[in-house]
This record gives sequence, structure tokens and C-alpha cells, in this order.
Amino acid sequence: MDRRPPVASAGRRRVLTAILISTTFIAAACSSNDRAASTAQASPAAAPTTGATTTTGRTSTSTSAPTIPVSAATTTLTTAPTTTVAAEPVWPRRISLAFSGDTLTHSPLWRQAERNASAAGETGYDFDPMLAGLAPVVAAADLAVCHLETPIAPEGEEFTTMPRFGVPEAVVDAIVAAGYDRCSTASNHAADRGTAGIDRTVDVLESRGLDQSGMARQPNEILPRLFEVEGVLFGHLSYTFSYNGLSLPEGEEWRSAVIDPARIIADAAWARAIGARVVIVSMHWGAEGVHQPTGHQRSVADEITAGGLIDLVVGHHAHVLQPIGHVNDTWVLFGLGNILSNLPTSDRWPAASQDAAVVTVEITVDEQGGVVVDRPVAHPTWVDKDAGWTAVLVEPELARDDISAGQRGRLERSLERTRSILGEFFAGAEAT
Repeated sequence: MDRRPPVASAGRRRVLTAILISTTFIAAACSSNDRAASTAQASPAAAPTTGATTTTGRTSTSTSAPTIPVSAATTTLTTAPTTTVAAEPVWPRRISLAFSGDTLTHSPLWRQAERNASAAGETGYDFDPMLAGLAPVVAAADLAVCHLETPIAPEGEEFTTMPRFGVPEAVVDAIVAAGYDRCSTASNHAADRGTAGIDRTVDVLESRGLDQSGMARQPNEILPRLFEVEGVLFGHLSYTFSYNGLSLPEGEEWRSAVIDPARIIADAAWARAIGARVVIVSMHWGAEGVHQPTGHQRSVADEITAGGLIDLVVGHHAHVLQPIGHVNDTWVLFGLGNILSNLPTSDRWPAASQDAAVVTVEITVDEQGGVVVDRPVAHPTWVDKDAGWTAVLVEPELARDDISAGQRGRLERSLERTRSILGEFFAGAEAT
């Protein structure tokens, strides 16, 4: 897929200038009851101005005080000696991306995390072993995006699981340790702990150096904001189908974002207008326990990709894997399963609820802003409850010669279930 955004190239300076969303636009967007309409009516040509960019590691988030808060995300750009002039960057840029599905922290997981910490002679919670096995794929990507489905419990409040989640902040430490750079956070549980839970979640992510899309502490945080990966500006948008019957406070509907094709298209257009070369949309959607995308998923995917504004759609929520498809020349990852959860195997939740995949995608961006998105590659994963709820990469695990026959059988069954959904996207599948 080759796509050229309808804006000029961002340039080739080593540190790119950030884009400042106008305070006029923010005021208009946040005061309106119709967020999509206010976005569409704004004049992109009149709004953007430039600010400074933070570059501290693997990716960097564009900052534009006072309206856009500073993010502690990272970038691969290294610091050159002060006496050395940095070389001009090489075009086209080749950038690797990695995505995973629901991080669903049920109570048995935080009890296990407490045992993990105790075994190490520490207090608190240690989730690191649960996600560490994903690092060979996740940490290797230039940009790795998780989906944090559950809000972090506000300080001083008890942890809770279904139907209203509030989980330990230490799960974010495990997300960072595995190599993720940012998360999508719009989900049907986003409002479980009210605005205090949203504030706490964004605060904790930010304190660990992770940016996010899908929750907001203040109105401008829900608007499209850009971040830099390998010298290329990205926009990442996040939406959910509902809040499980809960409502956000009157006047604070901006705290998260519900799926509305008109709004998504307007947000993607705005991200393009302020300089995004690549736009990714995360979607919390679908029917729980159902492998096939619903009519709603397919209809929304078709509508939001028709105009060529979106480069990739990444789905979650079904708690089982769903197919990868091409819609209007855009790759849509309909559902990536549970990267971490304790859904029991039962009539409601099949064994496949412990299957998932880290999906990697290579993209190429040329100097004029043209984007080519390669065929996605699925790396099957499985949650091993018997080993402390650890997410394992199935194929490397099967390559070991020191696992038991029983464990091998469980892994092989998981692999076959995943192959039935995503087999054509396994590494090397194109050549067969």
C-alpha cells in the first residue's frame, strides 16, 4: 500500500519541529457536544504552529507547551558530541512496528505478582516475568504498542476485577520492561474507576515514560497529538465501542473516545493536517469470544479507511484472535486476542482466550511522505497459567528440547488454534 498524505514533507532536520494545536481549535472542540463536527469544521491550515521536540531514546513525543504536555517517550536518535555536526538522515526510512491485544489484569495475576515480589525478597507486585518472554519481538521494534484494557486503581483505593477493574500500577512496569513504547487505553473498562481512574492511569503511564492514546486528564489530551519515530511523525488514535453502560461525567465526555466513523475520519484528517506521515487507529470492538469480525467491525473498517487517511487499524476486545484483512488497501488487524489474562476455560471462554499474537509490521516512508505498509507478520503467543501467567512466544518455546510432553502438547494445540485464524501471516508463510 502506497499512500501520500495531502501535506508537505516534514523536512530532514535531525530534531523535527513539533506541531502546536491551536488553543482556538481546542476550545471549540471541547465546548461542543458534537466532537466530530467541531473537528471537521476547524481550519487545519490556520491552526498549526511549531514548538520544540523532546528526543530522549527510541521514540519521541512532540511537545508544544502549554497545550500539549511533555511526554517521556523515547527515540533511537543518539546524542552526538557537541563538536560534531549530525549527518543528514537517510531516506527512505524503514520503521518496524509491533502490536499486541488486551492486557487484562485479573485478580489471580496480581496475587501472582505479589508472590513474585515476595520470592525476590521484596514487597509490592512484580508482573515482569509475565511479559518478559515477549521482549525478543517487542523490544526489537522501533515502535511497540500495547493495549491496556484496565484502568490503574486510584491511590488509596482497593484493587478490583470484573465487572469494574482497578489494577496495580506495577503492571505498567512490566509493560515497560518488555519493551513497549506506548499504549492504547480506550476500552469498555475505561470508565470503571471514573475520572480518578483515568487520571491515575495516564499519570502512571507518563511516570514510566509511556505515552498513550484513548484517555485524557484534560481536554487537549484526547485530540490528535504527534510523536516521532526514526525522524517520522506519527499519529495514534484510540476508540472503544462503549463503557459497559457507564457514562462519563456531563461536560467531561472528552475523557475517552467512543467509536464514531465521522469522528475518526475527522481526527485522522486533523492528524494529517498537523504533520502526521503515518496514522494508526486502535479499535476496542467486536463480539467477545467470537473469532469472526462482526458486521459492525467490517462496516466501520470500510468507512474509516475509504479516504486513505489511515495507514493501519489495530483491533482488540474479543478476547480471542480475529483475522487480518485488507480493507480499501489498508491492513486491518481485527483482533489480537489476550496477551495477558486469566479468562477461565469454560463454555463461555474457550481455550483460545489464552491465545494471542504480537503482530509486527514494517513500513517505509519516503522523503515526500509516501508510506508503504508491508504485509503483517503474526508471532503466536499463549498465556501459561501454570507457570505464573506468563505470556510465551509459542514457536520459540516449541523449539526448546527441555519442555515436558504435556507442555509441548498444550503449546502445539495453541499453535494450531492460532494457525487456523492467522496462519497465512506466520513468518515465512508467503513463501509456501
